Amino acid sequence: MVVGGVLMAALALLAWWLSARAESPRAERLDDEVGGQRAAPGLGAGGDASLQARGAAGSQARGPTSADAGVEVVATFGWGSGDDQLGRDRQPEGNPEGPMSFAPGPDGSVWILDQVNQRLVKIGPAGRRLGTVPLPLQAAQDVVVTKDGSALVMDRLVDKAVAVIGPDGKPRGELKLEGKGVPEGGATTGLFEDGDDVLVEREHGDLVRLGKVSGKADPERGEVPGRPSKDGAAYLTAMLVDPAAGLVALTSVSKATLAHRFTSQLSFGSAVLALVLLDSDASGLAYVGAQREVAGSTPEAPRVGLSVLCVDGADGRPVGQVSFPANAVPEESFRELAVGGDGAILFLRRTEQGAQLERHRCR
Repeated sequence: MVVGGVLMAALALLAWWLSARAESPRAERLDDEVGGQRAAPGLGAGGDASLQARGAAGSQARGPTSADAGVEVVATFGWGSGDDQLGRDRQPEGNPEGPMSFAPGPDGSVWILDQVNQRLVKIGPAGRRLGTVPLPLQAAQDVVVTKDGSALVMDRLVDKAVAVIGPDGKPRGELKLEGKGVPEGGATTGLFEDGDDVLVEREHGDLVRLGKVSGKADPERGEVPGRPSKDGAAYLTAMLVDPAAGLVALTSVSKATLAHRFTSQLSFGSAVLALVLLDSDASGLAYVGAQREVAGSTPEAPRVGLSVLCVDGADGRPVGQVSFPANAVPEESFRELAVGGDGAILFLRRTEQGAQLERHRCR
């Protein structure tokens, strides 16, 4: 298979690079023509933000010293079930729950998965609440908004399905997770759309086509080697190369030919605890986000921040970066960072008082 050939070549080249780097401590860069391991994006079991709690929960985490001073607060919410609130549930025994995921829409809106209140909450570009839609699944964890304004909602643990909700808020059908390419629903680590295709990511590796946005299942359930870029040109993967040194490899594969386009080494400047974002915008710019240690961090008093590198989608060259404080509350989140088609980096900040949707930009 073409994909298999690409993977084998990439693995061999990564092994060569690691060996060379070990022999030469000064080696700081992965040449764009050297293929990195076409392995999982390294975003943690369960979703883009699933390793967030490991670094921040239970600690007095503070933001990085280079926090984004130009942050724009789009909307604010209290905790509860009212019109201007999002649900939070802290049981004496059990994992604390809050908003699990969110997704930008093609019109600049944002859909927030408020699974505690069993609803999707739609927020307009200026932050005004536009309405809610009931969730058709019992344990929804991820949401995607398609180009036609439909919402895709994934439950990987109970119903083990993706529900398709039309732009009118009415259910179109469900696509089963388990089957060819996905032997167990809990192994899915993300939900994506590509044109009118509905895809799920399997253990941070290949993506499996479940069906169409119309709700029609795909009997073939073919696979693709990474997350589709929003400009339709590439499949993207990312991996931790040297977490202690803050080094990450981003790989791009041509969507049309499956040929390797580039693998670029990215440096976050300090130790990376987890990758928490791999996305793109409509122009093809790639965004790689990491939870990282910041200056003054110690095991006794950890200081954790988030940084996002913006990368040229044609050659893998970093063109900007933004940093801001990480969440420091215990509620698990499946996806707390996303990128809009216009390049806005959206972050759902959660505090003891409530939540706020922030908009950041690379500089």
